[in-house]
Amino acid sequence: MKQVSNMANTSNGSLATLLILFTVSAAIHTVQSQNLISDNISVVEGETATISCRVKNNDDSVIQLLNPNRQTIYFKDVRPLKDARFQLVNFSDNELRVSLSNVSLSDEGRYVCQLYTDPPQEAYADISVLIPPGNPIIESREDIVREGNETEITCTSMGSKPAATIKWMKGDKELQGKSKVEATYDRMFTVTSWLRFTVTKEDDGVPVVCIVDHPAVKDFQAQKYLEVQYKPEVTIKVEFPQGLIREGENLELTCQAKGKPQPHQVNWVRVDDDVPSHAVITGSDLFIENLNKSYNGTYRCVASNSVGETYADYILYVRDALTTTPKPTTTTTTISATTFPPDIIQDSQAGPEAQRLDHAVIGGVVAVVVFAMLCLLIVLGRYFARHKGTYFTHEAKGADDAADADTAIINAEGGHNNSDEKKEYYI
Repeated sequence: MKQVSNMANTSNGSLATLLILFTVSAAIHTVQSQNLISDNISVVEGETATISCRVKNNDDSVIQLLNPNRQTIYFKDVRPLKDARFQLVNFSDNELRVSLSNVSLSDEGRYVCQLYTDPPQEAYADISVLIPPGNPIIESREDIVREGNETEITCTSMGSKPAATIKWMKGDKELQGKSKVEATYDRMFTVTSWLRFTVTKEDDGVPVVCIVDHPAVKDFQAQKYLEVQYKPEVTIKVEFPQGLIREGENLELTCQAKGKPQPHQVNWVRVDDDVPSHAVITGSDLFIENLNKSYNGTYRCVASNSVGETYADYILYVRDALTTTPKPTTTTTTISATTFPPDIIQDSQAGPEAQRLDHAVIGGVVAVVVFAMLCLLIVLGRYFARHKGTYFTHEAKGADDAADADTAIINAEGGHNNSDEKKEYYI
């Protein structure tokens, strides 16, 4: 009996285990085979939201949709709730899709998709209502800023949900501002951002843009153009002469000044000395005639406006005047020597045409001299070739009175007995 009892207990335990495993397996099979799915929704106030309850492998279980207050909006394809803004978009064994038009902030909350199974399944769709901000308001502490001063610009974005973010751009460069977020009683937000920076004259006319970033709007912005006052920018232009300045020439300088506001006064002064007494100053122009080296020095143009005063300097350096020697009118040529006037050598400051003319004169003179010398050599050669001859010396002096040649030799001075005639040639 004891053995039979043990066998019975063993059999009952095995049966209970099998029943538990079967139940768990069936429950797991039910959950895995019927998955209820829904999605969260973000919708802009006044637009339409669509809620979708989807079932995978539905076994004819009933689907219904509940609002955040757990009131039934749709049971299968029937709408018990008396709110005409809810409309059936699609109903099938696998989906219940409902639209909600003209969404307001009061519609925000968690909607429940419910599937009648054992146990029942639920899926949740959270509706978030987006409220775009109003037009951003941009303001500056002052309308006109002086160069080198700090300015502050404020941008405000009001009545948004969720809170907006604000960023700043100056021209094509992004700047960092400081923001503060404030919640209002109606669950909306106001955001204020401040931007501080030091302005330069290059900022004049540059737009500063406040850009509001919010899920409900794109490229929402406001801008303000900077107006910057700055000191004059001064430059000096030489009207004439061009290049090196020499004694006897005239000088004209023009002072160009630009600022904001436009310079109201432009003056010419000479640093460490007085402006020449005969210099003429007309507005921004300085004219000095018949320059000499005593005028050398630094001439300064000073311009001023309500912001400040600036200047530019011009250093005058007068060089010696150019000197030129008159060109010769005649050229003298002799056989024994040829003399060139010193003025044939061209002055280093003469122009290209004068240099070419002098080179031609020198070449002509050299050609004439060479030709004359050649002609002279030819004439002399022909002359000496034709006049070759003999002459007698005094060795036979006294022979003129002799009766014959022998007597003449005997009577000749020196008593020479040599009868050979001596001949000498002169070439």
